Amino acid sequence: MRNFLKLSLLLTFLHGSTAYKPEIQPYDSWITGDPADVKTNHKGGTILMGGSTDVDEAHAWMLQNADGGDVVVIRASGKDGYNKYLFNLGKVNSVETLMVNSREIADLDEIAEKVRNAEAIFIAGGDQGNYVRFWNNTKLSKALDYLINEKKVTVGGTSAGCAIMGKLYFGAMEGSVTSEEALSDPLHPAIIIGRNDFLDVRPLKNTITDTHYDARNRIGRHIVFMARTLNDWKVKARGIGVSEKTAVCVDPKGVSKIFGSGVAYFLSVNKGLSEPCQKNKPLNWPDGVKSTEIKGSKSGENTFDLKKWKPVSGTSASHIYAVESGVLKKI
Repeated sequence: MRNFLKLSLLLTFLHGSTAYKPEIQPYDSWITGDPADVKTNHKGGTILMGGSTDVDEAHAWMLQNADGGDVVVIRASGKDGYNKYLFNLGKVNSVETLMVNSREIADLDEIAEKVRNAEAIFIAGGDQGNYVRFWNNTKLSKALDYLINEKKVTVGGTSAGCAIMGKLYFGAMEGSVTSEEALSDPLHPAIIIGRNDFLDVRPLKNTITDTHYDARNRIGRHIVFMARTLNDWKVKARGIGVSEKTAVCVDPKGVSKIFGSGVAYFLSVNKGLSEPCQKNKPLNWPDGVKSTEIKGSKSGENTFDLKKWKPVSGTSASHIYAVESGVLKKI
């Protein structure tokens, strides 16, 4: 068995990405590059990517922060699509994709060790309901929190991977919900918001993210998520909505660069709810939320400070979104 493992690792290094699953390994993984662990002068950061086509500039930012280290991609479906892409995009020692599609796998010491040894982590798209079901309160989630807050590496995600990054999150445990459904019934059974019980991404305290923003018209449901945090916990949540082909890259000081071709939305409560959320009754929130909208670019010259919650450089636009009898209005 030992000779088999050595041969498998050697073939991986020589020929690129390959499935590495000896009989004793109860999960799928693929590795491209050198399987030996390395230590680098990595930097911390957070990437919120909106889904669809990946943003090269954001991934290059992540790889620069990894400083030639090991990148781990985590997913619960799919295969090794990121391996060759990331390995060829910048200088890295290795890219390894881990298929973590059960709680048993998420609680393996080997999985936790691979994650803890990484200099950058990226969470692929998929179904965030599965991520919550499979990963929450496991050795994997504890390893991710160690990377974020102690080792301080760059951790990012796209689509479902982005949706679980906020300390408030829509877990889609009962399926998805459209803006129309949410606005017409803010107590819709699918609207279940997690709070401070999954990943501890501290720049995203009291923040809930959403993705595929413009393509799937999600600002309405995002505002309902924020209304629910006020209604349920009296928490004035903030929101970061990211359009497809767009990424918000947050440095350790909380300043974010917006890369890509779409728009990032930074939402905050304008005034409190005028009436509580009620089942089967449309949302009324005439004072609604304030939105600062920032266009992405290749250079990321347009920036936003998450700590001060205001633009720093470049151009931006601001609007108020009000809700009257379940109808969203842009002011």
